[in-house]
Amino acid sequence: MPENWMLPRIFPIGGVLFDFLFVLIAIPIEAYILHYRLKFDKKTSIFYAISLNLFSSVIGWLIFFVAEPMLPIEVRSELINYMFFNNFKAPNTQTFIILTAFIIFFATFVMKFFILKVLLLSLNESFAKKEEEAPISQRRRWSTFSNLRLQSTNLVTTILIANSLSYTAITIILLFRAK
Repeated sequence: MPENWMLPRIFPIGGVLFDFLFVLIAIPIEAYILHYRLKFDKKTSIFYAISLNLFSSVIGWLIFFVAEPMLPIEVRSELINYMFFNNFKAPNTQTFIILTAFIIFFATFVMKFFILKVLLLSLNESFAKKEEEAPISQRRRWSTFSNLRLQSTNLVTTILIANSLSYTAITIILLFRAK
């Protein structure tokens, strides 16, 4: 952590509003994918999509505000130019932006997967009922374990598809904004 860490004096309200727009775009797309692939009802799918996007957005902004003072001055200058004026000064910024976009995509994917896993585990009512159930046979236990592995694989694939589609929609909007 840098020694001169402090809250930013200028709040990037435009960036926050665009992030809010992106969350509003991502929620219905991801809710539809959760409903279609994981067979949640519509209300539950929307709840999980809102939770995933809001938690990941808040965590992303916290990481941004912690990491921004540690960046080199050239990168900070380019970042500020993009946030406030929607342009870059240095010609090699495109490569840096593409690399950063890949990192953000996969970090968001991993974050959403763990948030959904925690939400599913914490909101599952069957955990309290498991203590009252009779002992389970070894074969049934193995079947349950196999089902959990399949569900986990299905969960990873679903989050990857949902995140990819929402990022594609956001990228298209950013391309329209750039022109």
